[in-house]
Amino acid sequence: MKTIIVIGGSKGIGKAIIKKLLTHSKVINISRTKPEISHSNLTHFSCDVTKDDLPDIESAEGLVYCPGSINLKPISRLSIDDFKDDFDINVLGAVKSIQKYLPTLKNGNSSAIVLFSTVAAKLGMPFHASIATAKSGVEGLVKSLGAELAPNIRINAIAPTVTDTDLASKLLRNEKMIENITERHPLKKFLNPEEVADMAEFLLSDKTASISGQIFEMDCGIVSFKI
Repeated sequence: MKTIIVIGGSKGIGKAIIKKLLTHSKVINISRTKPEISHSNLTHFSCDVTKDDLPDIESAEGLVYCPGSINLKPISRLSIDDFKDDFDINVLGAVKSIQKYLPTLKNGNSSAIVLFSTVAAKLGMPFHASIATAKSGVEGLVKSLGAELAPNIRINAIAPTVTDTDLASKLLRNEKMIENITERHPLKKFLNPEEVADMAEFLLSDKTASISGQIFEMDCGIVSFKI
């Protein structure tokens, strides 16, 4: 049975990933709040990855870094601190986690890392300057580490479009907004957390033993198609 470290698994996509993984793996969750899940295969450490020292973990074959932000403002209202905060959460938190657990993952068998980007890193959208900048850093990190860590550790990222989580609640706060977002996507839908969790589970598995350094667009067609 594999052991997977999940950073930020108490809510949203991270919580869906934990639920998925617990059916076949041991999961060590690290987040500020404890997930509302009880399972014999689940261990939790309360920790703010951006501020606290991460706990020591002796063995693991996977690492998923879930923390993110949606800070949507026009450039005239974005402060330098806004950019720094988004970079800290999305990029430096991931770097800190990878550096901490790299020796552990190197001792594992067929270890894999999964990070998160966003469709906004490839599709120019107003008010996304800060988060698109940070997530573009995540994509660069995946490409660089994919080469550096080969052949022992694989690393990939998922770039979702709007996903029905608390983080995106402001984008989905009424029926009109839900209808507009649905219509903007060629597949006439947006994502639910379970769909994204399925992709994360797949990228952690041995079924993707030949895949590393890739960014997987879960975009419901919004980046890929013009219809």
